[in-house]
Amino acid sequence: MDGSEIKGLSGGVNQAGVRDYNERLLLSVLQRRGAMAGSDIARLVNLSPQTVSIILRRLEKDGIIMRGDPSRGKVGKPSIPMRLNPDGVLAIGFKIGRRSADLVLTGFDGAVRQQIQEHYDYPFPEAIFGLLQRGVAQFLEHLTVEEQGRLSGIGIAAPFELWKWHDLTGDMAEKFRSWKDVDFAAEVAKFSPLPVFVLNDGTAACHAEHLYGRGKEFRDYAFFFVSSFIGGGVVLNNTVFAGNQGNAGALGSMRTTGPLGESQHLIDVASIHLLEGRLSEAGVDPRLLWQQPQDWTMLSRYVDPWLAQTAQELAKASLSICSVIDFEAIVIDGAFPPEVRTDLVGRVRRYLVNQDTRGLIEPRIETGSIGSAARGIGAASAPITSQFLLNANAGLTAY
Repeated sequence: MDGSEIKGLSGGVNQAGVRDYNERLLLSVLQRRGAMAGSDIARLVNLSPQTVSIILRRLEKDGIIMRGDPSRGKVGKPSIPMRLNPDGVLAIGFKIGRRSADLVLTGFDGAVRQQIQEHYDYPFPEAIFGLLQRGVAQFLEHLTVEEQGRLSGIGIAAPFELWKWHDLTGDMAEKFRSWKDVDFAAEVAKFSPLPVFVLNDGTAACHAEHLYGRGKEFRDYAFFFVSSFIGGGVVLNNTVFAGNQGNAGALGSMRTTGPLGESQHLIDVASIHLLEGRLSEAGVDPRLLWQQPQDWTMLSRYVDPWLAQTAQELAKASLSICSVIDFEAIVIDGAFPPEVRTDLVGRVRRYLVNQDTRGLIEPRIETGSIGSAARGIGAASAPITSQFLLNANAGLTAY
């Protein structure tokens, strides 16, 4: 991907008193475009070279950015590009899934430094927070005092209204419904002083794709993440839009029509739990889908019909989304092998050819690039985004 494919950010302002905004602006430019010389950044964001130089020196002193190799071959003094220091900011991400929990330690570049994964039948609160406490302690053991000081917080990604997603009965159902009264920040405060950021798991996956994947290519797009249950996210103005209540991009709740004309949710017709059901009915252990590294090759007789249905539903949902906002692209990723993702996107493109697109601008259908780890990485990005990067949609949120 060359620089021409990366959508730009708005300009800055030179007035005093907006240092935090301009710092975030410069860090956001470096995050999206990679290493750049201060003079190039100044031209891009319409700030004076002196203002940019002062900010860059301050950020370098704080260890948040670092110098790259001098650019030679031109007349005059070699320019020195500045880039984000991958270890300048660290964060912990915790994904609470319906089948497993993932805990990751990442840096400013989104790369996973440490990771812990645990599988279960159901995610009960006591066990989940016990895992988080043990995991955080384990991560800290492997960090120096200086590195611990660079921890920006803990991001937690969980399904919206988690307490509703179960098939339990009796006492176990009541125990699971206790999620409704859980205060995530209060639970984490029992064992860690780090700030806590809670977000929808689909939104978290969208954050990962936007910061570290193909999201840099598009200004406005919708994002589907296909896992046990399908979810998604929305990107506007180069920023993931969470919504006033943090539930924007709840694409799994989109309406679709069943084979008998009945109203259904997208989550009921385009999720991996349907494939798990196919395998169970055939006497095949559905846990094979989640074994690492993932390989669904031997399950193709069950995967192919599931892909056909999922692609058809995603094609219809993509057009429905674009009837509200004319997204330039629909990005699709999920908790499946890369070759399955490629196949799914190809099928969605073919289904779109036969859809009625009158009155719509047909979007590009593109593959995501992060994969199964997206929700954990995206959760870790929440503290980083909140404290260091620019939120172009801040004015769209009600306070």
